[in-house]
Amino acid sequence: MPDTAATIKTTIEDDIATVTFDRPEKRNAMNDQLIDELDQFFGNPPDGVNAVILTGSGGHFCAGLDLAEHEHREPVPGVYHSRNWHRVADSIEYGGLPVVAALTGAVIGGGLEIASSAHVRIAEPSVIFQLPEGRRGIFVGGGATVRVGRILGADRMREMMLTGRKYNADDGVQLGLAHYSVGENEALPLAKKLARKIADNAPFSNYLMIQALPRINDMSRSDGLFTESLAAAMSQTSDGAKEGLRAFLEKRPPKFR
Repeated sequence: MPDTAATIKTTIEDDIATVTFDRPEKRNAMNDQLIDELDQFFGNPPDGVNAVILTGSGGHFCAGLDLAEHEHREPVPGVYHSRNWHRVADSIEYGGLPVVAALTGAVIGGGLEIASSAHVRIAEPSVIFQLPEGRRGIFVGGGATVRVGRILGADRMREMMLTGRKYNADDGVQLGLAHYSVGENEALPLAKKLARKIADNAPFSNYLMIQALPRINDMSRSDGLFTESLAAAMSQTSDGAKEGLRAFLEKRPPKFR
């Protein structure tokens, strides 16, 4: 852990962890320390955690790269730096824990890249989705071309980057940047409700949904259907499926381990 003050706060209630970006004076802008602390959490999550809520303090989710701390890098170190951000975002998306993002205020640049690695996104009226890299003379480097590009499509993302266009919460739902648009101060309560619901699912079913669906989307039709069959067969013979069937027959809620 770095010697300087922590940039994220983590709290755990039952089996749900809340990870909060905690640089409110910077609108939770991202620096290397914040990425390292996300890496430490998602690379080795606490035992017993079955879902994660990702949010920001001070009214903002994340305003993107902290340009005040941005370092000039030669091309080769720049590639390694970007690839490390990709690795950490992959640990959020593919680490195995369902992640619900409660979004407020700035969801800009790298903040949108991190948000798009979450599995459920909830936006309050204050949300601004933006990729302003064109106005900064830089290019996205934290995975937006893949994650955001596959949500929006390359054409719309290109226009968003060229013009610096801003989208609000309702726009975000229509475009797929968010799944829910809620009122002020409603994102975190809904995130807790949805995280509880998701954490109560069979763990292996959650794992397959997180791991298989985006990969199937990258495959050809025939490869995707074959992979679906494998995932279905594995889930149907799991302990979760056995408990789900017993609970249905006994007319009670399932109790998954």
